[in-house]
Amino acid sequence: MNTQSFLEYHGIIRNPFAEEDAQTDPVFKQHCIRNAYHPAWDKVYGDPTEPATAIIFGPKGSGKTAMRLQIDQHLVQFNEQNPGKRVYIVRYDDFNPFLDHFCERLGKRAARKPEKALDAWRLWDHMDAILCLSVTELIDQVLADPNGDRQLHNDGNQIDASGINKLDRNDARDLLLLAACYDQSTSSTFAGRFEQLRKRLNFQNWTANIDFWFAAVWGVLVVAVVGWMFYHSFDDEGVPTWNLLWLIPILGFLGKLPYLIRWTKCQLAAMGIHRHMRVGKRETSAVRKVLLKFPGKELESQPVPRYDRTDDRYELLRKFQGILSRLGFDGMIVLMDRVDEPHMTGGKPELMRRFVWPMLDNKLLKHPGLGFKMMLPEELYRDTERENREFHERARLDKQNVIPAFQWTGESLYDVTRSRMLACAGEGKSPQPKDLFEDEVSYDKLLSSFETLRVPRHLFRFLYRVVSEHCNQFTDTEPKYKISRSTFETSLALYTREMDR
Repeated sequence: MNTQSFLEYHGIIRNPFAEEDAQTDPVFKQHCIRNAYHPAWDKVYGDPTEPATAIIFGPKGSGKTAMRLQIDQHLVQFNEQNPGKRVYIVRYDDFNPFLDHFCERLGKRAARKPEKALDAWRLWDHMDAILCLSVTELIDQVLADPNGDRQLHNDGNQIDASGINKLDRNDARDLLLLAACYDQSTSSTFAGRFEQLRKRLNFQNWTANIDFWFAAVWGVLVVAVVGWMFYHSFDDEGVPTWNLLWLIPILGFLGKLPYLIRWTKCQLAAMGIHRHMRVGKRETSAVRKVLLKFPGKELESQPVPRYDRTDDRYELLRKFQGILSRLGFDGMIVLMDRVDEPHMTGGKPELMRRFVWPMLDNKLLKHPGLGFKMMLPEELYRDTERENREFHERARLDKQNVIPAFQWTGESLYDVTRSRMLACAGEGKSPQPKDLFEDEVSYDKLLSSFETLRVPRHLFRFLYRVVSEHCNQFTDTEPKYKISRSTFETSLALYTREMDR
């Protein structure tokens, strides 16, 4: 018996149980993302006008990624409806590029052992990664063609061209400084993109090279003086006198000294950024050339990520938030997910713990105007309970809207299943899960059975299997359109046994 024939009998056009990953599930993205919610939705989503942190611990397949996609979609919609109070969305869910760059800085020996590499991962590495994502996205928006294809895709972070013109010189300097440290775009060369951004922000920097041109003119004058002295260095008998020529190299050095001092400062800063900003791709010479394009006075006392500490990162984060506020963003929300997928963690709790724990810092999680939505595996919550007092005082999980168990009841799983069936139903049809089974499989039996499956992924796998098993028992010439109790219970027992392995 054909499975599609069975589903069409119940008014279902396409199989609602075929997909398992929300990331690639068209049924969820097109329909259920707007009408199927976990009971803890309100606590996790919160109020975008006051960004707050929420930490969710849940097993695989419980719907953490689905909730992250829902939050993303609702934030995009919120920004459309509130153009003056928008929230900047940072999608922090692909960690492999940052971990790859991080391992390159540590060396091959450390990279061969993930536990040693992750032991060196710190809070400022997370902050650098978030700033890399945020700054690169913002610069893409600043440089985007208003009539280009990029504007057709609304990711919630679009900016109005008129807002860019409102940035003052300090804002332009701060954004250029952030670009020098964190822009990771590969669409063009680093120096070329920086220059394009400088022109777009109308940041005039002609005074930056005064010391260079002074040194060049001074060198020409010194050469002229050398020539003049050489010409007049012969006495009456034709013997050269060089008694004053020792001043020439000293005068030449003094003329170049201001430029050499600034070049050295920029070189040291570039070396520090290359060494201590470990999650991004940066070349010392390229960064130095960019820093030399700033007037010396405008770089004095400016923070750059050149040390192993968070102080500079917090200053840069505040600068970035200040720029965002001028562009109409009142807050930032970081969506963190899929920490079990990077090749360095491999889904192992001890490696995930090394990666996530530095980020559980109350100073960052409660930073003004910044909220985190962290979707973490359930194994990590058990680890938090075993941590010492110092960890809990630093993380202050009691203030972070923690959901220790991302659980589903039988009723909520039934509603999710019904939503998927309605999304896949034909026009005017309203199928329900109980319609697929004989009357012997009661509504209460379905609810209790669904609850034993615990998470949506297991439920959809089971329903896909039980429908397939039923269809295999009958032919198209003699079909049966209700699943018997025996088939239901046998499939459930087999699947539950596989779950417990």
